[in-house]
Amino acid sequence: MSIMQTEQVALRPTEQADLTILFHVQQDPEAMYQAAFTPKDHTDQAAYVAKFTRFLLDPTIHTHTILVGETIVGSMAKYKVAGQAEITYWLDRSCWGKGIATTALTTFLTLEKTRPIFGRVAFDNVGSQRVLEKGGFTRVGTDKGFAHARQTEVEEFIYKLL
Repeated sequence: MSIMQTEQVALRPTEQADLTILFHVQQDPEAMYQAAFTPKDHTDQAAYVAKFTRFLLDPTIHTHTILVGETIVGSMAKYKVAGQAEITYWLDRSCWGKGIATTALTTFLTLEKTRPIFGRVAFDNVGSQRVLEKGGFTRVGTDKGFAHARQTEVEEFIYKLL
């Protein structure tokens, strides 16, 4: 029986107390590889908590914690880069392939009304590409950037939701 059949996916505004759990969720090596674009030093918990504490206080950043039942399994946020709204999300690897990210994204997009909103995903992160596409995003371009998790330049696909 999958987690989706037994427990409900929910979002709530991220709280300071969530940050330690979210930091640990993001330490999975395979998840970091798939995400590709991670902080230079992903092991610095104090820097992570300080950065995301600032984000929680920034009214232009809309951050939610993803829950399955009462368990924190990830996060989702809208932020701005060069004046454009972008979405980011991270899901505990144990929850991949169960529809949780898609359900969380669908819910998040009912709360976050900013459009257009963009999403970026590594060229080979097929799971995340599917999540964006199921959420109504359309691939509109590509870019390249240095991916700390892979220690090389990586192509990323750019998605847009109107």
